[in-house]
Amino acid sequence: MPPIEIRPGVHWIGVNDRTTDLFEGLWPITQEGVSYNAYLINDEKKAIVDLSKSLKTDDFLDQIHQIVDLSELNYVIVNHMEPDHSGVLRTLRRVVPGVTIVGTQKTKEMLEGFYGITDHIQVVEDGDTLALGDRTVRFFSTPFVHWPETMMTYLEGEGILFSCDAFGGYGALRGGIFDDQCTDFGFYEKEALRYYVNIVAVFSRPVLKAIDKLKDLPVSIIAPSHGLVWRENPGRIVELYQEWAGYAGGPGEIGVTLLYGTMYGNTEEMMNAVAQGVSDEGVPLDIFDARHTHVSYILPSLWTRRGVIVGAPTYEGALFPPVAQVLSMAGTKRIRNRIATHFGSYGWSGGAQREFESFVDELKWEMTEPFEFRGGPTDDDLRRGEAFGAAFARRIREAV
Repeated sequence: MPPIEIRPGVHWIGVNDRTTDLFEGLWPITQEGVSYNAYLINDEKKAIVDLSKSLKTDDFLDQIHQIVDLSELNYVIVNHMEPDHSGVLRTLRRVVPGVTIVGTQKTKEMLEGFYGITDHIQVVEDGDTLALGDRTVRFFSTPFVHWPETMMTYLEGEGILFSCDAFGGYGALRGGIFDDQCTDFGFYEKEALRYYVNIVAVFSRPVLKAIDKLKDLPVSIIAPSHGLVWRENPGRIVELYQEWAGYAGGPGEIGVTLLYGTMYGNTEEMMNAVAQGVSDEGVPLDIFDARHTHVSYILPSLWTRRGVIVGAPTYEGALFPPVAQVLSMAGTKRIRNRIATHFGSYGWSGGAQREFESFVDELKWEMTEPFEFRGGPTDDDLRRGEAFGAAFARRIREAV
């Protein structure tokens, strides 16, 4: 994609990445891709805001060169040091050795640790400004959204907030970069939620603090480091992030995540009966097979929905491992205040329920009565499973 003008003299110079399989080496983006959004303010002084991952160095430098000669660059504003944002920096400094890097004090410390850069660094504090000519940028410290050095850059007069990881999402850009050009908004909203839960959710309190800090700032465009640039309705992505951050301390919306795994099909057979019971009560239901679904795609449902049904057999006296691994990640992401239950089959002895209870204790979830059965489910077991699902759905609907 060529550079795209956001406002006169302000360009998107980002690049798409449809090559990387795992974002942060962990979260799958093979099908969705991701954009590394960067921006160029072309004034008397030339400033880049945010950068790109190193594998896109050639594309990124070419984007700049289509607007200004690289030798004309005066500033590189580093909102965030994570290598998907700063990976181009070492090469850029070799090409333009005199360019000044702008960032927080912690950014300065990280520049030496990541890239051995110690010179031509300008440290800015919260509220500081930098004049570029006719335009001035102001910096806002937003620590732990989502690293401690993170800041946002605001272009005064134009009302453009370069928000870094905040308000971003997965998904390579499909020609148009703006929200009003998007023909599949549902895709980007879904990928923004997955990105939030995968990357930012642990830092929900700092997210809410940042939103509150900037609430009176006149913003006409939100330009994040990943995903859509919001110019028609920038308030929409802020509202979504505020809603998602609120789930960190709240019960979640009415709905059930049914997470299951099965060895020989017995627990899966029961899962269908339990799901029927939930659906009969009209409660929204997501179903995930932990054996085949990456946890990245499961976490958004666990994060947003208040009910969790875990279907897992006993495996060597414990919970079926693929399911246990998802619950472990739920603990890592601090998913709290859920109502949960467990069902599953066992052979000669139980054990899955005991390990499930330990997860529930760690996660600080409320547990309701479980349902276990020996071997394959009988017709009576399946009827009980359907009633079990319906009762749980009613509990979720009635919870306050």
